[in-house]
Amino acid sequence: MNILGINAYHGDASAVLVVDGRLVAAAEEERFNRVKHWAGLPVEAVRDCLESAGLSLTDVDRIAVSRDPSAHLHEKILFALSTRPSFGLIKDRLANAARVRSVSAPLAAALGVPLDAVHAAEDRVEHHRAHMASAFFVSPFDRAACLSIDGFGDFVSAMWGVGRGTSIQVDGHVPFPHSVGIFYTAVTQYLGFLNYGDEYKVMGLAPYGQPEYLDEFRKIVRANGNGFRLDLDYFLHHSDGVSMVWDAGAPVIGRVYSDAFVNRFGPAREPGGALDSRHANVAASLQALTEEIYFHLLNHLHARTRLPALCLAGGVAYNSVANGKIRANTRFEDVYIQPAAGDAGTAVGAAFSAWHQASGHERGFVMRHAAWGSEYSDADIASAIVERRADLASLGGAVRCAQDEAQLCDLTAQAIADGKIVGWFQGRMEWGARALGQRSILADPRRAGMKDLLNARIKRREPFRPFCPSILREHVDEYFEGALADPFMISVYPIRPDRRAAIPAVTHVDGTGRLQAVSRDDNPLYWSLIDAFRRRTGVPVVLNTSFNENEPIVRTPAEALDCFIRTRMNVLVMGQRIVERTENTNG
Repeated sequence: MNILGINAYHGDASAVLVVDGRLVAAAEEERFNRVKHWAGLPVEAVRDCLESAGLSLTDVDRIAVSRDPSAHLHEKILFALSTRPSFGLIKDRLANAARVRSVSAPLAAALGVPLDAVHAAEDRVEHHRAHMASAFFVSPFDRAACLSIDGFGDFVSAMWGVGRGTSIQVDGHVPFPHSVGIFYTAVTQYLGFLNYGDEYKVMGLAPYGQPEYLDEFRKIVRANGNGFRLDLDYFLHHSDGVSMVWDAGAPVIGRVYSDAFVNRFGPAREPGGALDSRHANVAASLQALTEEIYFHLLNHLHARTRLPALCLAGGVAYNSVANGKIRANTRFEDVYIQPAAGDAGTAVGAAFSAWHQASGHERGFVMRHAAWGSEYSDADIASAIVERRADLASLGGAVRCAQDEAQLCDLTAQAIADGKIVGWFQGRMEWGARALGQRSILADPRRAGMKDLLNARIKRREPFRPFCPSILREHVDEYFEGALADPFMISVYPIRPDRRAAIPAVTHVDGTGRLQAVSRDDNPLYWSLIDAFRRRTGVPVVLNTSFNENEPIVRTPAEALDCFIRTRMNVLVMGQRIVERTENTNG
Protein backbone atom coordinates (compact mmCIF):
# COMPACT_ATOMS: atom_id res chain seq x y z
CA MET A 1 0.00 0.00 0.00
CA ASN A 2 1.34 3.41 -1.02
CA ILE A 3 0.26 6.29 1.21
CA LEU A 4 0.99 9.94 0.49
CA GLY A 5 0.90 12.17 3.55
CA ILE A 6 0.71 15.93 3.11
CA ASN A 7 0.58 19.10 5.17
CA ALA A 8 -1.23 21.51 2.85
CA TYR A 9 -2.42 25.13 2.96
CA HIS A 10 -0.55 25.69 6.20
CA GLY A 11 2.94 26.83 7.16
CA ASP A 12 5.79 24.41 6.38
CA ALA A 13 3.84 22.59 3.66
CA SER A 14 5.31 19.13 3.17
CA ALA A 15 4.87 15.66 1.74
CA VAL A 16 5.94 12.16 2.74
CA LEU A 17 5.57 8.75 1.14
CA VAL A 18 4.95 5.61 3.19
CA VAL A 19 5.16 2.29 1.35
CA ASP A 20 3.92 -0.81 3.17
CA GLY A 21 4.33 0.82 6.55
CA ARG A 22 7.82 2.22 6.00
CA LEU A 23 8.81 5.81 5.32
CA VAL A 24 10.66 6.03 2.01
CA ALA A 25 10.74 9.79 1.32
CA ALA A 26 9.94 13.11 3.02
CA ALA A 27 10.46 16.73 1.99
CA GLU A 28 9.30 20.26 2.71
CA GLU A 29 8.08 22.42 -0.15
CA GLU A 30 10.33 25.33 0.85
CA ARG A 31 13.40 23.37 -0.28
CA PHE A 32 12.09 23.43 -3.86
CA ASN A 33 10.66 26.95 -4.25
CA ARG A 34 13.24 28.56 -1.88
CA VAL A 35 10.60 30.41 0.20
CA LYS A 36 11.00 29.75 3.92
CA HIS A 37 8.04 28.10 5.67
CA TRP A 38 6.08 28.10 2.39
CA ALA A 39 2.35 27.47 2.76
CA GLY A 40 0.07 26.06 0.08
CA LEU A 41 -0.14 22.76 -1.78
CA PRO A 42 3.25 20.95 -1.66
CA VAL A 43 3.32 19.96 -5.32
CA GLU A 44 7.09 19.74 -5.80
CA ALA A 45 7.58 17.88 -2.53
CA VAL A 46 4.94 15.38 -3.65
CA ARG A 47 6.61 15.03 -7.03
CA ASP A 48 10.02 14.45 -5.44
CA CYS A 49 8.72 11.84 -2.99
CA LEU A 50 6.97 9.91 -5.74
CA GLU A 51 9.92 10.08 -8.12
CA SER A 52 12.32 8.88 -5.44
CA ALA A 53 10.27 5.66 -5.24
CA GLY A 54 9.63 5.38 -8.98
CA LEU A 55 5.91 5.99 -8.51
CA SER A 56 3.21 8.22 -9.97
CA LEU A 57 0.17 9.77 -8.34
CA THR A 58 -1.81 7.00 -10.04
CA ASP A 59 0.05 4.45 -7.86
CA VAL A 60 -1.03 6.09 -4.60
CA ASP A 61 -3.68 4.17 -2.64
CA ARG A 62 -4.44 6.80 -0.02
CA ILE A 63 -3.77 10.52 0.43
CA ALA A 64 -3.71 11.52 4.08
CA VAL A 65 -4.06 15.23 4.90
CA SER A 66 -3.10 16.50 8.36
CA ARG A 67 -6.16 18.71 8.78
CA ASP A 68 -9.79 17.97 9.54
CA PRO A 69 -12.05 21.02 9.20
CA SER A 70 -14.93 19.11 10.81
CA ALA A 71 -12.99 18.44 14.02
CA HIS A 72 -14.07 20.22 17.22
CA LEU A 73 -17.08 21.64 15.42
CA HIS A 74 -19.08 22.01 18.63
CA GLU A 75 -16.35 24.17 20.21
CA LYS A 76 -16.09 26.28 17.06
CA ILE A 77 -19.83 26.98 17.09
CA LEU A 78 -19.84 27.91 20.78
CA PHE A 79 -16.89 30.26 20.27
CA ALA A 80 -18.55 31.94 17.28
CA LEU A 81 -21.80 32.43 19.18
CA SER A 82 -20.06 33.84 22.26
CA THR A 83 -17.50 36.14 20.61
CA ARG A 84 -19.06 36.96 17.23
CA PRO A 85 -15.78 37.12 15.26
CA SER A 86 -15.57 39.35 12.21
CA PHE A 87 -17.09 38.22 8.91
CA GLY A 88 -13.68 38.54 7.27
CA LEU A 89 -12.13 36.13 9.75
CA ILE A 90 -14.89 33.57 9.22
CA LYS A 91 -14.63 33.94 5.46
CA ASP A 92 -10.84 33.37 5.50
CA ARG A 93 -11.12 30.27 7.69
CA LEU A 94 -13.90 28.78 5.57
CA ALA A 95 -11.90 29.35 2.38
CA ASN A 96 -8.87 27.64 3.86
CA ALA A 97 -10.96 24.72 5.09
CA ALA A 98 -12.51 24.29 1.63
CA ARG A 99 -9.04 23.87 0.08
CA VAL A 100 -8.15 21.12 2.54
CA ARG A 101 -11.31 19.11 1.95
CA SER A 102 -10.19 17.83 -1.46
CA VAL A 103 -6.61 17.77 -2.71
CA SER A 104 -6.69 15.07 -5.39
CA ALA A 105 -7.90 17.36 -8.16
CA PRO A 106 -5.39 20.21 -7.67
CA LEU A 107 -2.55 17.70 -7.17
CA ALA A 108 -3.47 15.83 -10.35
CA ALA A 109 -3.67 19.07 -12.32
CA ALA A 110 -0.33 20.33 -11.01
CA LEU A 111 1.40 17.01 -11.71
CA GLY A 112 -0.14 16.62 -15.16
CA VAL A 113 -2.04 13.44 -14.27
CA PRO A 114 -5.61 12.83 -15.53
CA LEU A 115 -7.95 13.05 -12.58
CA ASP A 116 -9.86 9.96 -13.67
CA ALA A 117 -6.59 7.98 -13.35
CA VAL A 118 -6.23 8.93 -9.66
CA HIS A 119 -8.00 6.42 -7.43
CA ALA A 120 -6.57 7.31 -4.02
CA ALA A 121 -8.95 7.55 -1.10
CA GLU A 122 -8.54 10.73 0.94
CA ASP A 123 -8.16 10.67 4.72
CA ARG A 124 -8.47 13.64 7.05
CA VAL A 125 -6.43 13.45 10.26
CA GLU A 126 -7.01 16.14 12.89
CA HIS A 127 -3.97 18.41 13.25
CA HIS A 128 -2.89 17.46 16.77
CA ARG A 129 -3.66 13.78 16.32
CA ALA A 130 -1.34 13.94 13.31
CA HIS A 131 1.31 15.64 15.46
CA MET A 132 1.15 12.94 18.12
CA ALA A 133 1.15 10.20 15.49
CA SER A 134 4.18 11.78 13.82
CA ALA A 135 6.18 11.12 16.98
CA PHE A 136 4.69 7.93 18.43
CA PHE A 137 4.26 5.81 15.29
CA VAL A 138 7.90 6.28 14.26
CA SER A 139 9.32 6.08 17.80
CA PRO A 140 11.07 3.04 19.34
CA PHE A 141 8.37 2.79 22.02
CA ASP A 142 5.45 0.34 22.07
CA ARG A 143 3.76 2.41 24.77
CA ALA A 144 4.33 6.10 25.51
CA ALA A 145 2.69 9.24 26.79
CA CYS A 146 2.08 11.70 23.94
CA LEU A 147 1.87 15.49 23.92
CA SER A 148 1.32 17.85 20.99
CA ILE A 149 1.66 21.57 21.68
CA ASP A 150 1.84 24.49 19.23
CA GLY A 151 0.08 27.69 18.20
CA PHE A 152 -3.16 26.32 16.82
CA GLY A 153 -4.42 23.66 14.48
CA ASP A 154 -8.02 22.57 13.97
CA PHE A 155 -9.08 24.89 16.83
CA VAL A 156 -6.78 23.27 19.42
CA SER A 157 -3.40 24.37 20.82
CA ALA A 158 -2.42 21.30 22.85
CA MET A 159 -3.49 17.66 23.02
CA TRP A 160 -2.32 14.72 25.07
CA GLY A 161 -2.92 11.02 25.40
CA VAL A 162 -1.35 7.58 25.31
CA GLY A 163 0.08 5.64 22.40
CA ARG A 164 -0.22 1.88 22.47
CA GLY A 165 0.92 -0.23 19.55
CA THR A 166 -0.96 1.01 16.50
CA SER A 167 -3.37 3.40 18.23
CA ILE A 168 -3.34 6.64 20.18
CA GLN A 169 -5.95 7.40 22.81
CA VAL A 170 -6.64 11.12 23.27
CA ASP A 171 -7.26 12.08 26.89
CA GLY A 172 -7.58 15.85 26.71
CA HIS A 173 -6.86 19.09 24.89
CA VAL A 174 -6.67 22.87 25.27
CA PRO A 175 -9.04 24.66 22.87
CA PHE A 176 -8.77 27.99 21.04
CA PRO A 177 -8.11 30.77 22.04
CA HIS A 178 -5.71 29.60 24.80
CA SER A 179 -2.23 28.77 23.52
CA VAL A 180 1.36 28.76 24.80
CA GLY A 181 2.50 28.87 21.18
CA ILE A 182 0.50 32.04 20.53
CA PHE A 183 1.98 33.58 23.69
CA TYR A 184 5.48 32.82 22.44
CA THR A 185 4.61 34.27 19.01
CA ALA A 186 3.13 37.42 20.58
CA VAL A 187 6.27 38.13 22.59
CA THR A 188 8.47 37.29 19.61
CA GLN A 189 6.61 39.94 17.61
CA TYR A 190 6.85 42.40 20.50
CA LEU A 191 10.62 41.91 20.47
CA GLY A 192 10.74 42.94 16.80
CA PHE A 193 11.08 39.51 15.17
CA LEU A 194 8.12 39.55 12.81
CA ASN A 195 8.77 36.74 10.35
CA TYR A 196 6.87 33.49 10.61
CA GLY A 197 9.03 31.05 12.57
CA ASP A 198 11.24 33.63 14.33
CA GLU A 199 10.55 32.18 17.77
CA TYR A 200 13.85 30.28 17.78
CA LYS A 201 15.71 33.61 17.70
CA VAL A 202 14.09 34.63 20.99
CA MET A 203 15.05 31.28 22.51
CA GLY A 204 18.68 32.06 21.59
CA LEU A 205 18.41 35.55 23.07
CA ALA A 206 16.94 34.41 26.40
CA PRO A 207 20.20 33.26 28.08
CA TYR A 208 21.54 36.81 27.79
CA GLY A 209 18.84 38.10 30.15
CA GLN A 210 17.22 37.51 33.52
CA PRO A 211 13.54 36.53 34.03
CA GLU A 212 12.68 39.94 35.41
CA TYR A 213 9.08 39.79 34.16
CA LEU A 214 8.31 36.20 35.11
CA ASP A 215 5.79 37.08 37.82
CA GLU A 216 3.92 39.37 35.40
CA PHE A 217 3.97 36.71 32.69
CA ARG A 218 2.51 34.20 35.15
CA LYS A 219 -0.56 36.46 35.32
CA ILE A 220 -0.88 36.32 31.51
CA VAL A 221 -0.54 32.54 31.18
CA ARG A 222 -1.89 30.56 34.12
CA ALA A 223 -1.63 26.83 34.71
CA ASN A 224 -5.16 25.50 35.07
CA GLY A 225 -5.81 21.91 36.13
CA ASN A 226 -4.49 19.74 33.33
CA GLY A 227 -3.92 22.71 31.01
CA PHE A 228 -3.62 26.50 31.03
CA ARG A 229 -5.45 29.70 30.17
CA LEU A 230 -4.44 33.07 28.74
CA ASP A 231 -5.44 36.45 30.05
CA LEU A 232 -6.99 37.44 26.73
CA ASP A 233 -6.74 41.17 27.42
CA TYR A 234 -3.14 40.96 26.20
CA PHE A 235 -3.99 39.36 22.82
CA LEU A 236 -5.88 40.08 19.61
CA HIS A 237 -6.22 36.68 17.95
CA HIS A 238 -9.56 35.89 19.60
CA SER A 239 -11.24 39.30 19.27
CA ASP A 240 -9.98 41.26 16.27
CA GLY A 241 -9.25 38.15 14.24
CA VAL A 242 -5.54 38.24 13.49
CA SER A 243 -4.94 38.04 9.76
CA MET A 244 -3.33 34.80 8.63
CA VAL A 245 -2.20 34.12 5.07
CA TRP A 246 -1.85 30.43 4.16
CA ASP A 247 -1.86 30.80 0.39
CA ALA A 248 1.07 29.87 -1.85
CA GLY A 249 4.01 31.81 -0.46
CA ALA A 250 5.50 32.64 2.92
CA PRO A 251 2.97 32.51 5.76
CA VAL A 252 2.02 35.85 7.28
CA ILE A 253 0.49 36.33 10.72
CA GLY A 254 -0.73 39.75 11.81
CA ARG A 255 0.04 41.31 15.19
CA VAL A 256 -1.00 39.03 18.02
CA TYR A 257 -0.32 41.14 21.12
CA SER A 258 -2.68 43.95 22.16
CA ASP A 259 -2.01 47.51 23.32
CA ALA A 260 -2.38 46.23 26.88
CA PHE A 261 0.90 44.39 26.46
CA VAL A 262 2.64 47.60 25.35
CA ASN A 263 1.07 49.59 28.19
CA ARG A 264 2.37 47.06 30.72
CA PHE A 265 5.83 46.28 29.34
CA GLY A 266 6.77 49.39 27.37
CA PRO A 267 7.19 50.11 23.66
CA ALA A 268 7.81 47.21 21.29
CA ARG A 269 11.22 46.93 19.67
CA GLU A 270 11.32 48.07 16.07
CA PRO A 271 12.47 45.36 13.64
CA GLY A 272 16.23 45.68 13.22
CA GLY A 273 16.52 48.02 16.17
CA ALA A 274 19.10 47.75 18.93
CA LEU A 275 18.69 44.96 21.46
CA ASP A 276 19.14 45.99 25.09
CA SER A 277 18.94 44.33 28.49
CA ARG A 278 15.17 44.89 28.71
CA HIS A 279 14.63 42.90 25.53
CA ALA A 280 16.89 40.11 26.79
CA ASN A 281 15.00 40.06 30.10
CA VAL A 282 11.65 39.81 28.30
CA ALA A 283 13.03 36.89 26.29
CA ALA A 284 14.35 35.21 29.45
CA SER A 285 10.98 35.65 31.15
CA LEU A 286 9.16 34.22 28.16
CA GLN A 287 11.39 31.16 28.09
CA ALA A 288 11.07 30.59 31.83
CA LEU A 289 7.27 30.82 31.75
CA THR A 290 7.06 28.53 28.72
CA GLU A 291 9.12 25.91 30.56
CA GLU A 292 6.88 26.16 33.62
CA ILE A 293 3.74 25.50 31.56
CA TYR A 294 5.50 22.77 29.56
CA PHE A 295 6.53 20.88 32.69
CA HIS A 296 3.12 21.46 34.28
CA LEU A 297 1.49 19.67 31.34
CA LEU A 298 4.07 16.90 31.33
CA ASN A 299 3.87 16.24 35.07
CA HIS A 300 0.08 15.92 34.87
CA LEU A 301 0.52 13.63 31.87
CA HIS A 302 2.95 11.41 33.74
CA ALA A 303 0.73 11.33 36.83
CA ARG A 304 -2.11 9.97 34.67
CA THR A 305 -0.11 7.53 32.56
CA ARG A 306 2.77 6.42 34.83
CA LEU A 307 4.69 5.64 31.65
CA PRO A 308 8.47 6.18 31.47
CA ALA A 309 8.53 7.12 27.76
CA LEU A 310 7.33 10.37 26.19
CA CYS A 311 6.67 11.36 22.57
CA LEU A 312 6.52 15.08 21.76
CA ALA A 313 5.46 17.06 18.71
CA GLY A 314 4.19 20.48 17.68
CA GLY A 315 5.94 23.81 17.21
CA VAL A 316 6.60 24.22 20.94
CA ALA A 317 8.41 20.85 20.85
CA TYR A 318 11.07 22.68 18.82
CA ASN A 319 11.93 24.51 22.06
CA SER A 320 15.19 22.63 22.49
CA VAL A 321 16.09 24.44 25.73
CA ALA A 322 12.94 23.15 27.41
CA ASN A 323 13.38 19.68 25.89
CA GLY A 324 16.79 19.29 27.50
CA LYS A 325 15.28 19.90 30.95
CA ILE A 326 12.42 17.39 30.73
CA ARG A 327 14.08 14.57 32.64
CA ALA A 328 15.27 16.93 35.37
CA ASN A 329 11.80 18.46 35.84
CA THR A 330 9.49 15.49 35.27
CA ARG A 331 9.53 11.75 35.92
CA PHE A 332 9.82 10.80 32.27
CA GLU A 333 12.95 8.76 31.60
CA ASP A 334 13.09 8.68 27.81
CA VAL A 335 11.94 11.20 25.19
CA TYR A 336 11.44 10.88 21.43
CA ILE A 337 10.96 13.87 19.11
CA GLN A 338 11.25 13.30 15.36
CA PRO A 339 13.30 15.86 13.37
CA ALA A 340 10.32 17.68 11.81
CA ALA A 341 8.49 18.28 15.08
CA GLY A 342 6.63 21.31 13.68
CA ASP A 343 3.81 21.39 11.18
CA ALA A 344 5.83 19.78 8.38
CA GLY A 345 5.92 16.65 10.49
CA THR A 346 2.15 16.29 10.54
CA ALA A 347 2.45 14.77 7.07
CA VAL A 348 4.27 11.82 8.68
CA GLY A 349 1.58 11.48 11.32
CA ALA A 350 -1.24 11.62 8.79
CA ALA A 351 0.38 8.97 6.58
CA PHE A 352 1.11 6.52 9.40
CA SER A 353 -2.34 7.07 10.93
CA ALA A 354 -3.89 6.16 7.58
CA TRP A 355 -1.60 3.13 7.22
CA HIS A 356 -2.47 1.67 10.62
CA GLN A 357 -6.16 2.35 10.19
CA ALA A 358 -6.31 0.79 6.73
CA SER A 359 -3.88 -2.12 7.06
CA GLY A 360 -4.16 -3.48 10.57
CA HIS A 361 -0.45 -4.36 10.46
CA GLU A 362 1.85 -4.06 13.43
CA ARG A 363 4.42 -1.30 13.51
CA GLY A 364 7.74 -2.08 11.83
CA PHE A 365 9.50 1.25 11.31
CA VAL A 366 11.55 3.55 13.57
CA MET A 367 12.87 6.91 12.37
CA ARG A 368 16.49 6.83 13.53
CA HIS A 369 17.91 9.30 11.02
CA ALA A 370 16.66 12.27 9.00
CA ALA A 371 18.03 11.50 5.52
CA TRP A 372 14.74 11.15 3.62
CA GLY A 373 15.05 13.86 0.95
CA SER A 374 16.61 14.45 -2.46
CA GLU A 375 19.88 12.76 -3.44
CA TYR A 376 22.23 13.54 -6.32
CA SER A 377 24.67 11.37 -8.23
CA ASP A 378 28.36 11.96 -8.82
CA ALA A 379 27.46 12.89 -12.39
CA ASP A 380 24.98 15.51 -11.14
CA ILE A 381 27.65 17.03 -8.89
CA ALA A 382 30.28 17.04 -11.63
CA SER A 383 27.88 18.70 -14.07
CA ALA A 384 26.99 21.42 -11.56
CA ILE A 385 30.68 22.19 -10.98
CA VAL A 386 31.33 22.44 -14.71
CA GLU A 387 28.36 24.81 -15.05
CA ARG A 388 29.95 27.21 -12.54
CA ARG A 389 33.59 26.76 -13.60
CA ALA A 390 33.99 30.43 -14.57
CA ASP A 391 32.75 31.65 -11.18
CA LEU A 392 34.95 29.13 -9.38
CA ALA A 393 37.98 30.16 -11.41
CA SER A 394 37.49 33.78 -10.33
CA LEU A 395 37.80 32.60 -6.72
CA GLY A 396 40.88 30.55 -7.46
CA GLY A 397 38.72 27.51 -6.92
CA ALA A 398 40.69 24.28 -7.27
CA VAL A 399 38.70 21.06 -7.69
CA ARG A 400 39.98 17.63 -6.77
CA CYS A 401 38.39 14.24 -6.23
CA ALA A 402 39.09 12.08 -3.19
CA GLN A 403 40.11 8.50 -3.88
CA ASP A 404 37.69 7.06 -1.34
CA GLU A 405 35.61 8.02 1.69
CA ALA A 406 38.54 7.62 4.10
CA GLN A 407 40.61 10.15 2.17
CA LEU A 408 37.59 12.43 1.82
CA CYS A 409 37.09 12.48 5.58
CA ASP A 410 40.81 12.93 6.28
CA LEU A 411 41.14 15.89 3.90
CA THR A 412 37.95 17.53 5.20
CA ALA A 413 38.90 17.01 8.84
CA GLN A 414 42.28 18.59 8.19
CA ALA A 415 40.65 21.60 6.54
CA ILE A 416 38.37 22.07 9.57
CA ALA A 417 41.30 21.67 11.99
CA ASP A 418 43.19 24.32 9.99
CA GLY A 419 40.39 26.80 10.70
CA LYS A 420 38.65 26.59 7.33
CA ILE A 421 34.88 26.80 6.96
CA VAL A 422 33.54 23.83 5.02
CA GLY A 423 30.29 23.35 3.13
CA TRP A 424 29.40 19.65 3.41
CA PHE A 425 26.91 18.24 0.87
CA GLN A 426 26.36 14.47 1.09
CA GLY A 427 23.68 11.88 0.42
CA ARG A 428 19.97 12.47 0.90
CA MET A 429 18.76 15.84 2.15
CA GLU A 430 17.62 16.05 5.76
CA TRP A 431 13.96 15.98 6.75
CA GLY A 432 13.13 18.72 9.23
CA ALA A 433 14.52 22.08 10.25
CA ARG A 434 18.05 21.01 11.18
CA ALA A 435 21.13 20.27 9.11
CA LEU A 436 22.38 16.95 10.44
CA GLY A 437 25.40 16.14 8.30
CA GLN A 438 23.90 15.99 4.82
CA ARG A 439 23.55 19.73 4.07
CA SER A 440 25.79 21.34 6.69
CA ILE A 441 28.38 24.07 7.15
CA LEU A 442 31.15 22.76 9.40
CA ALA A 443 33.88 24.49 11.39
CA ASP A 444 36.34 24.03 14.25
CA PRO A 445 34.58 24.28 17.65
CA ARG A 446 37.91 24.93 19.42
CA ARG A 447 38.24 28.43 17.97
CA ALA A 448 36.54 31.01 20.14
CA GLY A 449 36.19 33.54 17.31
CA MET A 450 34.49 31.10 14.96
CA LYS A 451 30.97 31.89 16.21
CA ASP A 452 31.28 35.61 15.44
CA LEU A 453 32.96 34.90 12.11
CA LEU A 454 30.19 32.57 10.98
CA ASN A 455 27.38 34.85 12.14
CA ALA A 456 28.86 37.93 10.47
CA ARG A 457 30.41 36.63 7.27
CA ILE A 458 28.72 33.35 6.36
CA LYS A 459 25.25 33.21 7.88
CA ARG A 460 24.74 37.00 8.11
CA ARG A 461 22.48 36.78 11.12
CA GLU A 462 22.13 38.16 14.64
CA PRO A 463 25.37 37.93 16.65
CA PHE A 464 23.74 36.42 19.76
CA ARG A 465 22.67 33.23 17.98
CA PRO A 466 24.64 30.09 18.89
CA PHE A 467 25.94 27.18 16.82
CA CYS A 468 25.54 23.50 17.52
CA PRO A 469 27.96 20.71 18.32
CA SER A 470 27.83 17.45 16.38
CA ILE A 471 29.47 14.89 18.63
CA LEU A 472 30.31 11.20 18.27
CA ARG A 473 27.62 9.29 20.13
CA GLU A 474 30.26 7.39 22.09
CA HIS A 475 31.57 10.62 23.64
CA VAL A 476 28.31 12.36 24.63
CA ASP A 477 28.70 11.71 28.37
CA GLU A 478 32.26 13.04 28.34
CA TYR A 479 31.08 16.46 27.16
CA PHE A 480 27.45 16.85 28.31
CA GLU A 481 25.64 16.55 31.62
CA GLY A 482 22.47 14.48 31.87
CA ALA A 483 22.03 14.24 28.11
CA LEU A 484 20.13 11.76 26.02
CA ALA A 485 22.01 10.85 22.84
CA ASP A 486 19.67 12.89 20.63
CA PRO A 487 20.40 12.37 16.91
CA PHE A 488 18.15 15.21 15.71
CA MET A 489 19.69 18.28 17.41
CA ILE A 490 16.45 19.07 19.18
CA SER A 491 17.54 19.25 22.85
CA VAL A 492 19.91 21.58 24.72
CA TYR A 493 22.03 20.28 27.60
CA PRO A 494 24.74 21.71 29.87
CA ILE A 495 28.26 21.23 28.57
CA ARG A 496 30.50 19.95 31.34
CA PRO A 497 32.38 22.91 32.87
CA ASP A 498 35.77 21.29 32.30
CA ARG A 499 35.00 20.89 28.58
CA ARG A 500 33.68 24.35 27.77
CA ALA A 501 37.10 25.88 27.13
CA ALA A 502 37.83 23.07 24.65
CA ILE A 503 34.78 23.85 22.47
CA PRO A 504 34.01 27.57 22.97
CA ALA A 505 32.49 28.10 19.50
CA VAL A 506 29.58 25.76 20.32
CA THR A 507 29.20 26.69 24.00
CA HIS A 508 26.38 29.20 24.45
CA VAL A 509 26.63 32.07 26.91
CA ASP A 510 24.89 29.95 29.59
CA GLY A 511 27.29 27.02 29.16
CA THR A 512 24.93 24.85 27.11
CA GLY A 513 24.89 23.32 23.64
CA ARG A 514 22.18 21.92 21.35
CA LEU A 515 23.82 18.61 20.65
CA GLN A 516 23.56 16.19 17.77
CA ALA A 517 24.76 12.72 18.77
CA VAL A 518 26.13 11.12 15.59
CA SER A 519 25.84 7.34 15.33
CA ARG A 520 28.19 5.21 13.26
CA ASP A 521 25.26 2.95 12.29
CA ASP A 522 22.80 5.67 11.27
CA ASN A 523 25.12 8.32 9.77
CA PRO A 524 28.38 6.50 8.90
CA LEU A 525 30.03 9.07 6.63
CA TYR A 526 29.45 12.00 8.98
CA TRP A 527 30.59 9.86 11.91
CA SER A 528 33.80 9.05 10.03
CA LEU A 529 34.45 12.73 9.34
CA ILE A 530 34.05 13.68 13.02
CA ASP A 531 36.20 10.73 14.04
CA ALA A 532 38.91 11.89 11.62
CA PHE A 533 38.76 15.31 13.30
CA ARG A 534 39.00 13.62 16.71
CA ARG A 535 42.12 11.71 15.67
CA ARG A 536 43.79 14.98 14.70
CA THR A 537 42.68 17.19 17.57
CA GLY A 538 41.54 14.97 20.43
CA VAL A 539 38.10 16.63 20.22
CA PRO A 540 35.20 14.39 19.00
CA VAL A 541 33.08 17.42 18.09
CA VAL A 542 32.60 19.67 15.06
CA LEU A 543 30.59 22.88 14.80
CA ASN A 544 27.56 22.24 12.60
CA THR A 545 25.13 24.76 11.14
CA SER A 546 22.71 24.62 8.24
CA PHE A 547 24.03 25.02 4.70
CA ASN A 548 22.23 28.26 3.81
CA GLU A 549 22.35 32.02 4.13
CA ASN A 550 18.96 33.47 5.15
CA GLU A 551 17.17 31.01 2.88
CA PRO A 552 15.94 27.42 3.10
CA ILE A 553 18.70 24.85 3.43
CA VAL A 554 20.27 24.05 0.06
CA ARG A 555 18.85 21.04 -1.75
CA THR A 556 20.77 20.71 -5.03
CA PRO A 557 24.47 20.84 -6.01
CA ALA A 558 23.75 24.08 -7.91
CA GLU A 559 22.30 25.70 -4.77
CA ALA A 560 25.28 24.53 -2.72
CA LEU A 561 27.68 26.06 -5.25
CA ASP A 562 25.74 29.31 -5.31
CA CYS A 563 25.83 29.62 -1.50
CA PHE A 564 29.53 28.73 -1.45
CA ILE A 565 30.41 31.31 -4.09
CA ARG A 566 28.48 34.23 -2.59
CA THR A 567 29.61 33.65 1.02
CA ARG A 568 33.07 33.30 2.50
CA MET A 569 33.26 29.57 2.94
CA ASN A 570 36.74 28.20 2.23
CA VAL A 571 35.96 24.68 1.09
CA LEU A 572 33.00 22.91 -0.49
CA VAL A 573 32.80 19.12 -0.28
CA MET A 574 30.11 17.53 -2.49
CA GLY A 575 30.18 13.79 -2.81
CA GLN A 576 33.80 12.86 -3.47
CA ARG A 577 34.68 16.26 -4.92
CA ILE A 578 36.46 18.98 -2.95
CA VAL A 579 36.39 22.60 -4.13
CA GLU A 580 38.80 24.96 -2.35
CA ARG A 581 38.98 28.68 -2.94
CA THR A 582 42.38 30.34 -2.66
CA GLU A 583 41.28 33.95 -2.27
CA ASN A 584 41.50 35.40 1.24
CA THR A 585 38.11 34.83 2.89
CA ASN A 586 38.70 35.33 6.60
CA GLY A 587 40.84 38.43 6.60
